[in-house]
Amino acid sequence: MKPFLDIVDPIHNFIRVYETELKIIDSPIFQRLRRIRQLSGAHLTYPSAQHSRFEHSLGVMHIAGQAANALKEKGLLNPDQIQNIRLAALLHDVGHGPFSHLFEEVLQEKRKISHEEMGKKIILKSEIGDILSKSGFDKKFITKLAFGDTKYKFVNEIISGSLSADMMDYLQRDGYFTGAEHAKIDHQRIIQSLDVYKGRLALDRSALYSFESMVLSRYQMFKAVYFHKTVRSAEVMMLESIRLADNQLNFTSLNLDEYVKMTDEFVVAQILSLSTYTDELKRAKQFAEDYQNRRLLKCVHEQLTNRKFTKTHENKIKQDIAKRSKVSTNEIFVDTTTTSSLPLTPSKEKSKSIILVTEGTTKSIKEIPFSKIPVVSSIAGSMNIIRIYTPARYRKKVEIAAKLILGD
Repeated sequence: MKPFLDIVDPIHNFIRVYETELKIIDSPIFQRLRRIRQLSGAHLTYPSAQHSRFEHSLGVMHIAGQAANALKEKGLLNPDQIQNIRLAALLHDVGHGPFSHLFEEVLQEKRKISHEEMGKKIILKSEIGDILSKSGFDKKFITKLAFGDTKYKFVNEIISGSLSADMMDYLQRDGYFTGAEHAKIDHQRIIQSLDVYKGRLALDRSALYSFESMVLSRYQMFKAVYFHKTVRSAEVMMLESIRLADNQLNFTSLNLDEYVKMTDEFVVAQILSLSTYTDELKRAKQFAEDYQNRRLLKCVHEQLTNRKFTKTHENKIKQDIAKRSKVSTNEIFVDTTTTSSLPLTPSKEKSKSIILVTEGTTKSIKEIPFSKIPVVSSIAGSMNIIRIYTPARYRKKVEIAAKLILGD
């Protein structure tokens, strides 16, 4: 297939786009990703973090294509598979709702559904599926590649996982637009060193240090950007606003036609236009206004912890702090952010090992547990942080109560 056009990109210089890809990119459902920020509330802390799911999706397609080409040169993929992989990578984030992972927290709470499930629906039941079918592609197969299917293990791993195009793009893109220096990675070295062993993606041992550097960059980006206390303050507010407004505005209805209308600004505008005839709606509107005007909640307590908190634990902490500080539970927010320190596999399990290939007179292949790689094992496990937020006027009271209840 002849190249259709080249798109200029600050991370990859040029992203080449082919005919079917361009038809998908030009569809209204895909264009909507321009209006969903990659890092939801981070722009209120890092002003340049205005980049969207749209350009990230192009970047993932670009890197996945490079990875697939590297494997084709080693006789591990054929040219037809490359186009399928590129399309799957392009569509891997098409199911994201407004405010990216933030909205997913509400979807999980209310509907027990993920953005991947919504992505499957969009590919199979919208004009995107029609474009794929009319262009001679199997939309069901593309869906399996985009969102993980045990039959296509290493192909799924190209798109998401510890050696994925997804991570190689978002780390560099998020680092570039936030200005954070933690995300410098040698993704070209990793791509050229990819291999396949027993259906799983493997890496040439000579590129191990590049892999270690990427995993460390991800860990540092979570601490410095994704879990930054002020970034999370904005997100806690917007999350509360969406939760309070959902019964009235039905954001989580899962009606596909309604879902694909939702973008960051659409949701804020809907909440700001609410008639505030109940306390819930009044609070939803106030949070959206404060978010928009950067009147953020203050973090009065922060603690790294080994504990994983349930909603019951969070509510108990909130009530204890409210009782001791004599501040309403409505004004106290317990945020327990947690993620795996290492990237998850395409099936959402924790990554535990990497397959390393050593070229020589004889090719040697070893699966190495992350526990045997010092840099990686030192950060293995989960990142768990508990933070207490409150409006500025209650700052001192809530801070004293939180310290008494949670300790230093």
